[in-house]
Amino acid sequence: MLRLLLAATLAAAILVAPAFAFDGTEPLAGKQWYLEHDNAWSYWPSVPQLFSIKVAVIDTGIDGSHPELMGRVVEGRSFVGGSPYTDQQGHGTFIAGLIAANPSNNEGIAGMAFNAQLMIAKVVGADGTVSLEGEVAAIRWAVDHGARVINLSLGGVRDPLDPKLDTYSPLEQAAVEYAYSKGVVVVAAVGNGPQSPATPWKFAHYPAALPHVIGVSAVRQDGTVPDYSNRDAVYNDLAAPGAAIFSTIPRQLTDQTAECLDHPYSDCGPEEFRQGIGTSFAAPQVSAAAALLLGQDPSLKPEQVAWLLERSADDSNSSTGCAKCPGGRDLYTGWGTLDVLRALTMLSEPPLPPPDHYEPNDDAGPWSHALPPLPRTIAASLDYWDDNTDVYRVHLKKGTQLFARLTPGAPATVRLALWAPGTEHVEPIPGRKAPDTRVAQGRRVGAQVRISYRAAATGIYYLEAKLVAPVRDPVQYQLALGRD
Repeated sequence: MLRLLLAATLAAAILVAPAFAFDGTEPLAGKQWYLEHDNAWSYWPSVPQLFSIKVAVIDTGIDGSHPELMGRVVEGRSFVGGSPYTDQQGHGTFIAGLIAANPSNNEGIAGMAFNAQLMIAKVVGADGTVSLEGEVAAIRWAVDHGARVINLSLGGVRDPLDPKLDTYSPLEQAAVEYAYSKGVVVVAAVGNGPQSPATPWKFAHYPAALPHVIGVSAVRQDGTVPDYSNRDAVYNDLAAPGAAIFSTIPRQLTDQTAECLDHPYSDCGPEEFRQGIGTSFAAPQVSAAAALLLGQDPSLKPEQVAWLLERSADDSNSSTGCAKCPGGRDLYTGWGTLDVLRALTMLSEPPLPPPDHYEPNDDAGPWSHALPPLPRTIAASLDYWDDNTDVYRVHLKKGTQLFARLTPGAPATVRLALWAPGTEHVEPIPGRKAPDTRVAQGRRVGAQVRISYRAAATGIYYLEAKLVAPVRDPVQYQLALGRD
């Protein structure tokens, strides 16, 4: 499975209060136009005290000697050999600087997440190829070592219409679901046309195109959406600046001209960094925003962080510079462009959607959630864009009658179906045709959906609840199950 870098060619109880002027006065702050565009620090009238949050950058490693990153890294590991503190390609150093460049060393720039502690996982070999096995191991390592946010500015092509092109990996999905189950926010770039079969490409890359991942696309400073930013009506969740982005680069990639000596920043780097374009560079801004939200309230669950970032986004349309963006959620920018001020304001105005304690449960087999003995009533939720399918496994003996009743808390079109023992997937997997093993389909009675089924054989059945029509907010529901 080919993976590509996507540039366009409860938290530790530590309170962080950086010693820098809050409007950003590092020497090169004027080049960080994206901080103002994101309203990164506008919420606080003065420098706040935030909880320290571990953010994992799974990428090419970093230049461990860079003055902006020294003292900002708490742990590192390479999954492809060599040192995580050596970065031959420069991509990881660029990402790390956007998130957590030292905000108070009177040098260069300030990372958006001034409360971030970096964890560095190197998964890119010297030849520039991304190790899928390394990525999977790195995700699990980051989770097990306390990360609350994971940034993945890499990916593989998604094409559900062509299995020869599609790079879906169940191992990658399992790693993401593991992270989600442990309370980790996973952010990924939706990908770029130059690394896709066509430009623009109509599908988000993996892992952005997986459940429980915040997929990030790119916008320019004038609000337009570049052709290189992949489109996707479902998995493109929100956009952030992804052009003319300024950040840190490794010292060995710096031009040796007089004006660039001892200046390890992107304006003195190779052309791809001088341009600073790509969804790779939009995603870490969202990761940083997630760290700021968690720093304000470390009790937030991943789905709550995603809801805050997405539903607070500034809708992209003709008035914001995107003439091709219709009002509301769209395939170009998702919910809109990142607005940290609005996200923090929404956080201060509860209630938030309650967490779904049965997640992850997105498919049959090991992806489902086992229910205790019946009868039972559970409360859970569905989100059309981020989590539109819930699957529960129920053990039935031959001849047992199962009764299921789903009651949505708001008007919504929810399908209820029961699948036979041995079912591997209720959701389609690219390149694989699975038999339809449904044994019962729900019927609507008023606002409710109901199933009654007498088991033809003893075994584990899969009860699927699927939100099949879009609504703005997550749909809370009650699922009552009984048997005779």
